[in-house]
Amino acid sequence: MTPLPRGTVAVVGGGPAGLMAAEAAAAAGAAVTVWEAMPSVGRKLLMAGRGGLNLTHSEPLDAFRARYGAAADRLAAALEAFPPAALRAWADALGQDTFVGSSGRVFPRAMKASPLLRAWLQRLGAAGVRFALRRRWQGWDASGRLVFAGPDAAVERVSAAATVLALGGASWPRLGSDGGWAPILAGAGVRVTPFQPANCGFAVDWSPSFRERFAGTPLKPVAMSLGGRTVRGEAMATAYGIEGGAVYALSAALRAAVAADGAAVVRLDLRPELAVEDLAARLAAVAGAPSTATRLRKGAGLSPLAAALLREGEAGLPRDPAALARRIKSLPLRLGAPQPLARAISSAGGVAFEAVDERFMLRARPGTFVAGEMLDWEAPTGGYLLQAAFATGLVAGRRAAAFARE
Repeated sequence: MTPLPRGTVAVVGGGPAGLMAAEAAAAAGAAVTVWEAMPSVGRKLLMAGRGGLNLTHSEPLDAFRARYGAAADRLAAALEAFPPAALRAWADALGQDTFVGSSGRVFPRAMKASPLLRAWLQRLGAAGVRFALRRRWQGWDASGRLVFAGPDAAVERVSAAATVLALGGASWPRLGSDGGWAPILAGAGVRVTPFQPANCGFAVDWSPSFRERFAGTPLKPVAMSLGGRTVRGEAMATAYGIEGGAVYALSAALRAAVAADGAAVVRLDLRPELAVEDLAARLAAVAGAPSTATRLRKGAGLSPLAAALLREGEAGLPRDPAALARRIKSLPLRLGAPQPLARAISSAGGVAFEAVDERFMLRARPGTFVAGEMLDWEAPTGGYLLQAAFATGLVAGRRAAAFARE
């Protein structure tokens, strides 16, 4: 058995939620060791940093909470304990001051994760947090000790006063988030909801000519509607279908529609900044143009991709300016299956909230807390994923330290 200081909190998983749990537990006076299966910690954070490291979002907290859909009430206390403003202050204290982009998203000025992670690990080391790398969690033994498979198939058994599990979801297997913990917890009597891809693209049956010409081409601005909800943002045509922020924001509803009906039909507004009457007037002004392509380009201001979308699968476009404007403002697009988990940005599913109490402690395993994407919640991109990972990690770490003291 690996000896640990008395009252140790073991954090299993070295991603954002786990590292925040470690920091919170250490700040509360606990001795903390972080156990990580990979050769280094923070790999998924570094991957997120390739796109600028969108830490959080600047919108009001009430609107912010609503982004978590069915899990909003379950996450409310954690988001209030560590709201976006607190996350920005935390980053500033690490020497990584932040700014708000034009979309309301919050980024570190360095626009990458590596400086923040380095400063964070230095702070954790100064707080006495220890790291045990290349240790994959295997569950518990008959005595309740944590079991890890280490290098060269060595087995380590660890006793801890409290444990925080922060093992991620199932959407990044090559970075360690493979969902391999789910059968372990299910076997321990913990209800685990099946994983599903979230923030993912969806299949579209493009014609060969459309796919060859436009795969990899962005579509912006665009508004996408489904079931009475409209999201404005951007999208991208791909060889398999469509992806992008507007698609990700609707991914839960799209996934449900595809599961129920085999497909989901969304409505695209290709000129969301124009009212349909204004668009019709612009089209009428160029009604004598020699070709439809010219009318769409000069009158509607459509990109080649947007114009091709209007033609894709359609027998012909209306000549009447009002009818054409209505088509541009409400173009149906049929979406098929979501991309598989391994190609999704995040995952839905995980430990059901009914399986934890208000401290994120497992009801079936007192002294074991859960944080981050292991819990069954999902949110769109835009800073919401990292914010909830940090917030749940902080609460779980504090509560684990309190449990260890008891």
